[in-house]
Amino acid sequence: MKPAIRRAPVLLEEATRLLVPVILIASVWLLLRGHNAPGGGFIGGMVAVSATALMAVTRGAVVATAALPLGPQRLTSLGVLVALAAGVPALFVGAPYMTHLWGELLGIKVSTVLIFDLGVYLAVWGGLGGVCAAALGLEEDAP
Repeated sequence: MKPAIRRAPVLLEEATRLLVPVILIASVWLLLRGHNAPGGGFIGGMVAVSATALMAVTRGAVVATAALPLGPQRLTSLGVLVALAAGVPALFVGAPYMTHLWGELLGIKVSTVLIFDLGVYLAVWGGLGGVCAAALGLEEDAP
């Protein structure tokens, strides 16, 4: 006999519907705000993980995992590749790998630090978001 699926209280489900987009927007703001100082990618990714955890609690691990762009493994892999790619432009100007460069694009200051932070953001969200959803989903399968 299959266990009955437990539903979250209606108020929590409705709050989740409103909070998840707000949390994800806040995580992107943290990512972008932190590009001038170290750590924007990690803390932004952790905030995105909290949105995934909230979804896993209210809607289940399968839905939360499916909501991750590309899925947890691919998102994590993409994040690691983006973070590694952030060091490549330095090689073209004769600087050591991972020397971060600053420039201007359409009047906006940009740097390879932002690319690195984006990679960290994606890797943290994919890796920890997937683990968190899976851990919260363990109870779903229990008899």
